Amino acid sequence: MLDRYARVLGGERPEHTWQRLFLTRMETVALGVLLLAEHGWNLSVINRFKVPQAAPDAGNDGPRIYRVELEKHKRGAGRYFETRNLTDDGAASPGRLITQALEATVFARAAVHTLSPGTDRFLIWRSAKAPLDPQDETSKKSGIGVFGFGISGSTAKSWATQQGFSSSPFRRGRRTVNTLHRRVPGQNSQATHDRVYALADPQVRQAAIPVIAEAAEAVVTKAHATAFAAELREGADPADQPTATADCHDYDNSPYPGPGGGCSASFLMCLACPNARIHPAHHSRLAHLHHALDNLRTAIEPDQWQNQWEDGHAGLEHLKGQLGAAVWTRALADVTNTDRELIALLLNGDLAP
Repeated sequence: MLDRYARVLGGERPEHTWQRLFLTRMETVALGVLLLAEHGWNLSVINRFKVPQAAPDAGNDGPRIYRVELEKHKRGAGRYFETRNLTDDGAASPGRLITQALEATVFARAAVHTLSPGTDRFLIWRSAKAPLDPQDETSKKSGIGVFGFGISGSTAKSWATQQGFSSSPFRRGRRTVNTLHRRVPGQNSQATHDRVYALADPQVRQAAIPVIAEAAEAVVTKAHATAFAAELREGADPADQPTATADCHDYDNSPYPGPGGGCSASFLMCLACPNARIHPAHHSRLAHLHHALDNLRTAIEPDQWQNQWEDGHAGLEHLKGQLGAAVWTRALADVTNTDRELIALLLNGDLAP
């Protein structure tokens, strides 16, 4: 090298000369780690990565859309390849790293194309010298001349050691990225992502506990609201119409209208009706009905009880919780013969709505 060029570059060492244009082997591993972190791909996919093809954009200022081809040999013959479209329309977009990687490898890809036209490998790095045996078939597959392709497992381990990690970042890193950060499939189906990654990860299971509990509580709250919509009152309204389980505030405008108008719902459905009004005169009768349904549960087939009585029982459970244990206990003590007779008729189906 001429001295004047060396002075301008800062020296004749690799970092002053060819490393200005080409990635090193370790820099290529670092790029692979970024691809892992951004897209959740595994090392075999990153290692075989082909140059993404940019689709025509809407104009000079339009976003870049890359067609990325993922090679996955574990899927079996005929299903090796899968394509993704990644758009670069800003710093936080999924295609921005692809744009930056293309810029970082442009000179290496141009040099390799000159040596071997048609080569479409994306991750290309330069070494200080060519392989010792240029006729070695393994060398031919992994590179051309002083240029190498992809990331080997041993190179990934070497990079990890240099960075102070105990092992290659790709295997465990991919699981962490897909389950804890991206939380969406990287290169798998949703079913595989859920079964192999999310459900198998202890941190995901632990984090899911409060989410599941909150969802279950919301379901219970919704069920209670559906099973019990009656309004609690301190006393009766003379304008209301008494029924077997509550007072009806608006019989002609029922949520369950009959063919000829009025209400077609059973008296147990009164608990789930916003037109129903419940006051202390109903407490003993409803407490007795709740007790009778508990006894009925043990006397008939479970499916029959669920189909006929479970919703009404759920409404009474909700009412019991609203009134409190003391009021409910007192109501059971105040049950009259009239209450018993009325509830017996109700359970036997002798009361028509």
